[in-house]
Amino acid sequence: MKNNILTAISTIMLFIPWTILPLRTNAWALESPVAEIMISCYAVFMIFSGIFTITSYVKARVQNNLMKLCLVANSLYAIFGTIAILQIILGAL
Repeated sequence: MKNNILTAISTIMLFIPWTILPLRTNAWALESPVAEIMISCYAVFMIFSGIFTITSYVKARVQNNLMKLCLVANSLYAIFGTIAILQIILGAL
């Protein structure tokens, strides 16, 4: 049961970063302070989802096929989220 719940959470986390696309079609989402805050929040969520999925896969031993797919995708999300945060930090300096 715990394995199914962790797999479901990791699967849902796959689709949440894509919700930025419809948000960015609004004019207010492209303005300076809102854009940085929104991208930062999504990047932090992507890093969290990568850490959550890696922890679930390794520590909780949830190693089914769907979780393997989530592991790869959320790990890539975590890498790109880290790059986005670093670009924001380095751009502010």
